Amino acid sequence: EVQLQACGGGLVQAGGCLRLACAASGFTFDDYAIGWFRQAPGKEREGVSCISSSDGSTYYADSVKGRFTISSDNAKNTVYLQMNSLKPEDTAVYYCAAYVDTTCSTVHYWGQGTQVTVSS
Repeated sequence: EVQLQACGGGLVQAGGCLRLACAASGFTFDDYAIGWFRQAPGKEREGVSCISSSDGSTYYADSVKGRFTISSDNAKNTVYLQMNSLKPEDTAVYYCAAYVDTTCSTVHYWGQGTQVTVSS
């Protein structure tokens, strides 16, 4: 059974930081890119960041570039999202997802979300 377990969300003040973790199981971790999405109330889900588990190439949305860092620990089948200099507009439910292959193209599996709330 494919599982993507996200954790690490919480409440933080603007300017603070959080680290999200996505633990994957039930599939060959090296064969898939893993990404983070977020959905704020009343808004569509948007892609935040993605990392290819084969070559480590990364993608970031313009809104988080320079503040968020995605990394992968293949030995632990876990992808992390370090979020620094958080802003109230970063408030959302964050989801991790596995793509259909090693590129950040089409999502194949979705994990459950973790709430991130940034207070002003």
